[in-house]
Amino acid sequence: MSVSIKSEREIELMREAGRILAQVHEELGRILKPGISTMDIDRTGERLIRGFGCIPSFKNYNGYPASICVSVNDEVVHGIPNKHRILREGDIVSLDAGVIYNGYHSDAARTHAIGKISPEAQQLIQVTRECFFEGIKYAKKGYHLNDISSAIQAYAEHFGYGVVRDLVGHGVGKALHEDPEVPNFAQKRKGIRLCPGMTLAIEPMINMGRADVVWLNDDWTVVTDDGSLSAHYENTILITEGEPEILSLL
Repeated sequence: MSVSIKSEREIELMREAGRILAQVHEELGRILKPGISTMDIDRTGERLIRGFGCIPSFKNYNGYPASICVSVNDEVVHGIPNKHRILREGDIVSLDAGVIYNGYHSDAARTHAIGKISPEAQQLIQVTRECFFEGIKYAKKGYHLNDISSAIQAYAEHFGYGVVRDLVGHGVGKALHEDPEVPNFAQKRKGIRLCPGMTLAIEPMINMGRADVVWLNDDWTVVTDDGSLSAHYENTILITEGEPEILSLL
């Protein structure tokens, strides 16, 4: 496994990629309402990304047909936008997007409420976001990768939630997916020691029910096996000499 340490120039490019992606997410959050189709979200997202002079990371990545992964309710990740899939009051929707700016990727995801949602769904979204911030308390020089993973798992399971095992976070940079893998659950090994200049996409995927997931026949969409709701929260971060820098937040 070779984990790339980014140069100052590369970090600057990734900062800009992250800043742009944060704005794309901000704009997408504003258009969400009952009655919108998942295809509308994708089209708006692609227009925004290209409007910033960037390329959507996901479009045609390993054959994925869209720019924004739009996953509704029990869909964990990689939902394919569809003009017939209409969001309704009470749904939750996860938007996962990436941009390429001057050859460097940023990757981030957010889960949103559509209209008024149940308190249980609201808590799931909130805790999934908090899992990320619990994890990055350990995204510092000298800690090991497994410190991040263990913190995410412990926090989610404290609420009785299932932590998805079949999908993990990852390094990010010139490629959308680089070494190392970043699980959201504890490993037997400590994993690599974190060093300044590493850039990681940390992305808790948390189910209200069990951790088990299945792939639909489109070979992309991942859903909870028990039909429970799932939430996703992700940012691209930089390991520094001190606190981690979140590149994909405004």
